[in-house]
Amino acid sequence: MKTVVITGSARGFGFEMAKLFKKNELNVVVCDVNEVELKKAVNDIEKIKSKSDVIGVVVDVTSKRSIKNLIDETLDKFKTIDIWINNAGVNQPNKTIWDLSEKEISTVFDIDLKGTVICSNMVMPIMIKQKSGAIYNVEGHGSNDATILGLSIYGTAKRAITYFTEALAYECEKEKTNVIVGKITPGIMITNFIHTSLGDGKEIIIDEKTKKIYNILGDYPETIAKFMVTKIIKNTENRAKFVWLSPLRAFYRFLSYPFKKRNFFR
Repeated sequence: MKTVVITGSARGFGFEMAKLFKKNELNVVVCDVNEVELKKAVNDIEKIKSKSDVIGVVVDVTSKRSIKNLIDETLDKFKTIDIWINNAGVNQPNKTIWDLSEKEISTVFDIDLKGTVICSNMVMPIMIKQKSGAIYNVEGHGSNDATILGLSIYGTAKRAITYFTEALAYECEKEKTNVIVGKITPGIMITNFIHTSLGDGKEIIIDEKTKKIYNILGDYPETIAKFMVTKIIKNTENRAKFVWLSPLRAFYRFLSYPFKKRNFFR
């Protein structure tokens, strides 16, 4: 029975993926920095009828010691790590680059970028030793070079994630590791993430123009998770990229919006 580890999975997109992996008979390791949210998530997932199991591990993806503990607990319980999804991330305050403090900039880079790099760095030797495994990194705004006022640092981190994932996939291939690496591109998700910054609940004020874009292109995480989990389970190819908000889907959303208006901000 395969085992999947999802960072930042106590709620939102990570949580919805965790539930679906459990339903598909994969052992699931839910991990998050918020212990209260983590316990609630594990309790909810335990209710899903499946032959597989679930555990929760508190983890700070900016700490190598914490990540090592996550890996050790996973191997102690399930013996292998077959799929690792770097999902943990925080939003930035809705400010221009010059208005952000050094701490705010560092927090975004440390969690969104460095966390993904260090987790991948530490789990790769485990997968190489197993002679199998898959790592998936979550892209976001900035991965396609798009720019939006107030998301510049977050976008910079996500653009770096895209390059890092491509580089890791290339090295895995050239070194014949038997590990595959891919990208998850969920598009715009309607979660608490878009309303708060830095993972500490500081509210982000969303202007009406941005709300309109979210209403046209956004989806709830459970919808996107269903698409992604199916793709991940079936995938055997290195460099795979799973895109929910494709150009065709986006075009249809804009075309149909006058007739099928949605409002996620009621």
